[in-house]
Amino acid sequence: MNKLHINSVYCGDSCKLLKKISPESISLSFWSPPYFLGKDYEEGLTYDDWQSLLKSVIELHFDILKPGGFLVINIADILAFKDVNMPKIMGLNPSNRKCAVTLEMILEAKSNYPDYNRNQLAALLNCSEQTIDRRLNGNNIRGGRYSAGTRVKLSGARLEDYAYDVGLYLYDKRIWKKDPAWANSRWTTNTLKAVSESEDLYVFWKPGEYTVNRDRLSEKEWKEWGYRQIWEISSVRKNSDHPAMFPLELAKRVIKLYTDRNDIVLDPFLGSGTTAVAAIQTDRNFIGIEKMEKYANLTIKNINEARDSVHSNLFNILSY
Repeated sequence: MNKLHINSVYCGDSCKLLKKISPESISLSFWSPPYFLGKDYEEGLTYDDWQSLLKSVIELHFDILKPGGFLVINIADILAFKDVNMPKIMGLNPSNRKCAVTLEMILEAKSNYPDYNRNQLAALLNCSEQTIDRRLNGNNIRGGRYSAGTRVKLSGARLEDYAYDVGLYLYDKRIWKKDPAWANSRWTTNTLKAVSESEDLYVFWKPGEYTVNRDRLSEKEWKEWGYRQIWEISSVRKNSDHPAMFPLELAKRVIKLYTDRNDIVLDPFLGSGTTAVAAIQTDRNFIGIEKMEKYANLTIKNINEARDSVHSNLFNILSY
């Protein structure tokens, strides 16, 4: 069986390619899975498929993580999915407040200002980013994707169960406090649900010795975020390249906290390549897997830019 090489990006199925990673070689796996929100990379994915994918990927980590290695999963803890048994939410709207911005207006604005991101479009049209996203993608914050029958669950407990069943233990939990994407809402939405302002980082540990290296961070870094549960990091507001990018600073913090230089960092849902770029900038090696070719190519572009800036080694994109 051909093994995956370090500092390479593989385009293919994570569940197949993870089996090609050398046993006990990964110091840290850091990734953000599909959130089951109807993005292009989730096409055709059912709720059962989503659960099966997460379970399989987590199970495959036990053999490839080093003893004492860490698996860190970034996920929004609120999961929304369609359930035919869920009663329709009957929220009355006596004020009858509605947003007048239409899909046609947004498409015209995008045509006139092709470089504008979602935040800029919202400011231009005097509406919320939530309205932009909903009109373009049919999505809504915290499960409004469906007009009726939307059920909400917590995802963290499922992750812990999947990890525990295979021998990985919950070690810690960090909270990424981000600027809310819907902060400029005009409050025309007929709901009492909270605006999401954070995501979670679930930290799982494979039994074995690990190193608490004080030299990984500066004294300032230890005080400002190393010991603190809540990390305040701004979201990525540019949405033209990839619909679900997490900030580079988030990946760099996780990598610096849980690994040493020259360790191998894995991301089986590589997306735009943020984890790989963070690994390069912190002198770590990486292995990246991305199922969609257009995002794998985007990753290579971002990696090459990072490589040029730090004079690093050659990187590859390999398809399976």
